[in-house]
Amino acid sequence: MAYDERLAARVRVVLADDPGVTERKMFGGIAFLCGGHMACGVVGEALMLRLGPEASDAALEEPHTRPMDFTGRPIRSMVYVDPAGIATDDALLAWVARAREFVSTLPPKH
Repeated sequence: MAYDERLAARVRVVLADDPGVTERKMFGGIAFLCGGHMACGVVGEALMLRLGPEASDAALEEPHTRPMDFTGRPIRSMVYVDPAGIATDDALLAWVARAREFVSTLPPKH
């Protein structure tokens, strides 16, 4: 599955201030890792976010979100945000900040 290169470029701009960000092909798209933890990515035209179980449940109450169900089973700690939910740079920045905040709580990778 191809992913939206323009959206990936926008995410790179948002993450440009973090020298610890790496990229990896995952889930048929591209994932962005912060400190070795997958924080967000692009799958098709959607932004994929790792928010943790509670925050992802809350995010699903917001418009333009849906569960991440790449394998046919929803992954409780992750959501997709469809293009309408990230149409502005401020909206994209806010969503990515939520993912970065969550992964900053995870133990360091060795």
